[in-house]
Amino acid sequence: MADIRLITFDLDNTLWDVDKVIVRAETKMREWMHEHAPASLNYYSNDYLLEIRQRVVEDNPSKRFDLSFMRLAILGEVMSLSGMNKKEAEQTAQDAFEVFFEARNQVNFFSGALEMLSEIKGRYLIYALTNGNADIEKTGLNVYMDGAISAADVSASKPNPEMFKEVLKRTRLYPENAVHIGDNLVDDIEGASNAGFYSIWVNLKAEKINKDGAKPNHVVTSLSEISTLLESSATAF
Repeated sequence: MADIRLITFDLDNTLWDVDKVIVRAETKMREWMHEHAPASLNYYSNDYLLEIRQRVVEDNPSKRFDLSFMRLAILGEVMSLSGMNKKEAEQTAQDAFEVFFEARNQVNFFSGALEMLSEIKGRYLIYALTNGNADIEKTGLNVYMDGAISAADVSASKPNPEMFKEVLKRTRLYPENAVHIGDNLVDDIEGASNAGFYSIWVNLKAEKINKDGAKPNHVVTSLSEISTLLESSATAF
């Protein structure tokens, strides 16, 4: 009989469509750059970004999992290339990043997401485990969640077990007390399995399970199924 006390959630593409969010955030940032730093757009393009990103990673290898740091550093390089001095480039990069980050956290939750979180709130400890840089306060998820751990916090991204280990350390629980919920069969399901967590695969697109990959304990095709499934956790896991 499972003693489930901790529920961890992936965020991007589990609770919302991240592609739409990023496209909108990029658009807003580019609009801001066009108005406030138009010359920088000459360098914020595929012709330069890959090379700039590689240089930033080489100069800051321990920060490659910190998406906010990476974006801010890349923007700083872009501003410098456009002719700004160091101080001006840093400030303009920060301003542009803040426009992006604000929009990046304006998410449209999938159907049933907030209702489901409301139903399980208080019954378990709830944490976000994300490879991205969404902010649970800016998205409003802090109302439902007890905390969040990102790849930047542990200098590793799922499926690496470090994020799973960190949440167990913070909650003083064991893997058998935890269920991880996510959309990615490698990052979330394989990562959870390797860390000893139970798992629920959020399969909103009716994808096929790779027969050679890790198998989730359960599969849901809508987020509204999760609370009911967890209610029967004593027999479900």
